[in-house]
Amino acid sequence: MALAKTGPLRSALAEALPERPFTVAFWDGTELPATAPGPRMTVRSPRAVAHALYRPGQLGIGRAYVSGELEVDDLDTTIDVLQAWKPPPLDRGTKGRLALAAARAMGLERPPARPQSELVPEGRRHSIARDRRSVRHHYDLPAEFFALFLDASMTYSCAIFSRGAVTLEEAQETKLDLVCTKLGLKAGERLLDVGCGWGSFAVYAAVNHGVHVTGITLSAPQAERARARAEEAGVADLVDIRVQDWRELLGERFDAIASIGMVEHVGNVQIDAYAQRLRDLLEPDGRLLNHGIARVRHGDPEAGPFSERYVFPDAAPLHVGRVIGAFERAGLPADHIEGFQSDYAETLRHWAMRLDENLERATELAGPERVRIWRLYLRAARSGFTTGFTSIYQVRAAPPGTVLAPVLAQGTAVAV
Repeated sequence: MALAKTGPLRSALAEALPERPFTVAFWDGTELPATAPGPRMTVRSPRAVAHALYRPGQLGIGRAYVSGELEVDDLDTTIDVLQAWKPPPLDRGTKGRLALAAARAMGLERPPARPQSELVPEGRRHSIARDRRSVRHHYDLPAEFFALFLDASMTYSCAIFSRGAVTLEEAQETKLDLVCTKLGLKAGERLLDVGCGWGSFAVYAAVNHGVHVTGITLSAPQAERARARAEEAGVADLVDIRVQDWRELLGERFDAIASIGMVEHVGNVQIDAYAQRLRDLLEPDGRLLNHGIARVRHGDPEAGPFSERYVFPDAAPLHVGRVIGAFERAGLPADHIEGFQSDYAETLRHWAMRLDENLERATELAGPERVRIWRLYLRAARSGFTTGFTSIYQVRAAPPGTVLAPVLAQGTAVAV
């Protein structure tokens, strides 16, 4: 019976995709062979077909993968192949035959349940309440899970290898030091760390430059870990970590602001308000360093449905010109821009490798669904940087007339 059910689907797929650089193996032991060398995809049950049929495209395939109903033998190869492969356009008749064959193969009357790790965003996009929920969906896992693939400082943003670092630890320290250098931090100054994570930059700046740091995050577990790290480093009196949204910061002034890996969560509708709020928080001669992922190509969507539901809900990497323009309109013209595209690709390579080396413990801490998500996310993100879909930029800005120390140009650094 199973052979009869999958036969029409295999035939329909062969007709729709006459050239296919991958093998599709089905739960009944049959397979649709590749026409060129490529990865092997295993459809473990009719539920995988149902996910793809009820929600065609990235979300349905993503649900099948996250739930474990769809497996691939090599994620890296699969991503590379799918990036390069151009499936043929399907006419209405071919789509109909494919859908009918899929319906016969799945043998289910109702759509399968969504994976437990899927978040369906609710409420007004980029409201404080929705942003809290979205950020916590990503970060409120045990800190030990992130420690399995991050460096010892728990820095969850682009490391910098292009200045001579070899290890991930060296590259992250290079990044932290570079941000401090570009901001020209001096002992006794007040520094705001927007999106402080587990406190790596806040602690580094306090220890090495003697500044008073206020760090904000929307994740209570992150804040707890950051406070403990400040205590362990002997700078608890210099580091104030709060569970707070940037829109809740009022009536304070800072000599410098670092926004590292935060702007991606702000979105196009809030970027101008974000820039203005940071300007309002700066002293008249203050300095700002924005370090964030940016889309490179115009016309591409902010994020795909898989990332929206499973990785970074509501995250929206903007074009660097949009970010710079928002700061300019807020009275913070940029004087230095530097890109680190290849550095983030290398950072993600290290993270993916480290996670793979700790899969058993990662699964114990986060569960199999989350581990599958992170293994795919880290590789897909790396592909974005290697193929030119995304890049990452440090932008230094300050109120007009502020005297800023020159930055030695390296790589793609630009003084403006």
